[in-house]
Amino acid sequence: MAFFDRSNAMAKPGFNRWLVPPAALCIHLCIGEAYAFSVFTKPMAQAIGITAPKPGADWTVPELGWIFSLAILVLGLSAAFGGKWVERAGPRKAMFVAALCFSGGLILAGIGVNAHLLWLVYLGYGVVGGCGLGIGYISPVSTLIKWFPDRPGLATGTAIMGFGGGAMIGAPLSVLLMKHFANPSGTGVAQTMFVLGVLYFIWMVVGSLIVRIPQEGWKPVGYIAPVASQAMITSKNVVLERALRTPQFYLLWLVLCLNVTAGIGVIAQASLMIQDIFGVTAVAAAGFVGLISLFNMGGRIFWASLSDFVGRKRTYAIFFIAGAVLYAFVPTWGHLHAVALFVLSFVLIISMYGGGFATIPAYLRDLYGTVNVGAIHGALLTAWSVAGIAGPVLINYIREYEINHGVAKADAYSVTMYVMAALLVVGLLCDLAVRPVDERHYLEAQTVT
Repeated sequence: MAFFDRSNAMAKPGFNRWLVPPAALCIHLCIGEAYAFSVFTKPMAQAIGITAPKPGADWTVPELGWIFSLAILVLGLSAAFGGKWVERAGPRKAMFVAALCFSGGLILAGIGVNAHLLWLVYLGYGVVGGCGLGIGYISPVSTLIKWFPDRPGLATGTAIMGFGGGAMIGAPLSVLLMKHFANPSGTGVAQTMFVLGVLYFIWMVVGSLIVRIPQEGWKPVGYIAPVASQAMITSKNVVLERALRTPQFYLLWLVLCLNVTAGIGVIAQASLMIQDIFGVTAVAAAGFVGLISLFNMGGRIFWASLSDFVGRKRTYAIFFIAGAVLYAFVPTWGHLHAVALFVLSFVLIISMYGGGFATIPAYLRDLYGTVNVGAIHGALLTAWSVAGIAGPVLINYIREYEINHGVAKADAYSVTMYVMAALLVVGLLCDLAVRPVDERHYLEAQTVT
């Protein structure tokens, strides 16, 4: 493990900083497979019945929905508690640990599916894999911001877009593998998880070998620090302990939580939802999952890059206003059977959902500086943990309640869409309340005192 130490990952003079985003992508494209989990829902819900769910033997959709929620919960918790360790250990060691956890979690989950032990799937995919998600997610962020002080939104967006784009690869690959491994006695889910675990481990290790850390005090040639008064950007620094005492941290926590809640439930059940509403095939539904993954990925780099020019606060305001309007219209598109408008609404919503993830590290860097931005980002991701439970629970249990009370499957998502729109309105109010951090919290002020 000494090879993975921070000191051995220090960049030598002349290192090309543009090699760091591809290293981050190696990690994020792999752990982004979590967004493709919905393609496993239906085959896992009929693992015993094979062609259809077998009541009393097969797992139910709400039971399976908790796997994704648990993974996101552990993602946030591991990012929060591991944030300072990642800063100390450096990105190379953190990426390698993430590879062990995420790939090991997939393989353990596959064993659970094969033995039909739901608790083992929870442990593997949710807990062990969730730790890999959290450590892997934050491991390159602080490093990227240090390499790209001139374009922090572009840098974090480039890397974090990989997490959003993971399902674009993971969904069709998983469907293909399940089809290959399926037989009269099994759906092929377990074997698919085994193969993915091995493939993802290899690519994540490649990323850990490429990444480098800039020398202390390094700045790109010609770099000019932004004027703080113009864009609510500080040139000073706040450590994690002080950041947790500021109202801005909790406002941004709510901003992230509400934006994620409104999108993550849809992502978790995207495949099942479009099959319920429009009756499309599993293959077509996997295509929809892949499409929203593409926009999730593209939105991360587009919106984060845009935020470098228009500011983080205005960018989030766009997310909340446009997202609320689009969610309010989704039930109408379902009633009209307007598939194209339904798909268009969701790809735009998911682009802004992804953009929120990519913009938040730069938002934190603007308010708190670069010294502890990785640890602060990790702590803020507990908002993702809460949203990872709230979003899927809302969409799963409201759907179940509606169907049990005689509502057609095609109409069982309408109430949820209106709830999501309302959450985004609350998020807008939180974003509008964000102001610059008080001078007394800056590390420089503490030193002077």
